[in-house]
Amino acid sequence: MTAASNDRGTITRAFRVAYDGRGYAGFQRQPHASTVADALLEALAEHGVVERGDGSTHATPVGYAAAGRTDAGVSAVAQTVAFEAPTWLTPRAFNGHLPGSVRVWAAADVEGGFHATHDAVQRTYRYHLYAPESGSESGSDRTRRDPEHAVDDDRFRAALARFDGEHDFHNLTTDETGTVRDLDARATREGDALVVELSADGFPRALVRRVVAAVRAVGRGTADLAWIDRLLAAEPVSGDRGVGPAPPEPLVLWDVTYPDAEFTVDREAAESARVAFGERHRDARHAAAATGAVRDRLFSAVGEE
Repeated sequence: MTAASNDRGTITRAFRVAYDGRGYAGFQRQPHASTVADALLEALAEHGVVERGDGSTHATPVGYAAAGRTDAGVSAVAQTVAFEAPTWLTPRAFNGHLPGSVRVWAAADVEGGFHATHDAVQRTYRYHLYAPESGSESGSDRTRRDPEHAVDDDRFRAALARFDGEHDFHNLTTDETGTVRDLDARATREGDALVVELSADGFPRALVRRVVAAVRAVGRGTADLAWIDRLLAAEPVSGDRGVGPAPPEPLVLWDVTYPDAEFTVDREAAESARVAFGERHRDARHAAAATGAVRDRLFSAVGEE
């Protein structure tokens, strides 16, 4: 869809935003905390698009909204923000005042009145769960070193299948409304990780991370399928039988679907994002290699006793 600019030289534009959420207290602005929205609005203030404020008090552009409010530590590749923007504000221009942990890489010109939250028809999250396959020959050495993370794939998938379809997830969120959702749930093994992909028109607070935590418990053998059924039942589940959310860092807002928006990738901006995230991935792998070496050395020391 192509939208015409108005007589003020602006157009309603939706931007795809990728970010590493580990250094932020979530997406949504909040007092006395650094958020992804702060970074975006600070960039717009630097560009002169909005009035400068102090900390989380920057003004927002006309029509400003985001697809979702990711929690602290959660990352994204297709978070979407839309607002009335000057026609010159392309993804590559936007990136000129953004930190390397936040990159805009695509955009779509949309009709006035477009709302990034309400017009989304599907959101997809992917959770990258470190979970060596118990009993597999390829994972046997890793399983011995990390027995608390090993899962049985068949049990894991059977538990995940319980969540597929329409359910009332009131026992898996602190939200009191909007808890009935039609969930598409699947998992793909990638080496020592299980990538859990969940899609729905919307998600109650922390639902994805609680689903992952529940399925992981069954995969590890510390819970059974009857417990999953109990979580999905109408009766409230008490605290000692409930489930807390899995850690936020492995979670990524993977995609957001809009039926009337055609996003065009800004190749220069996308390449800038690829390089920036490549550097962050390299740094994380270096840190993981060091801590992994310490772990293996200690494992050997324990084995020598």
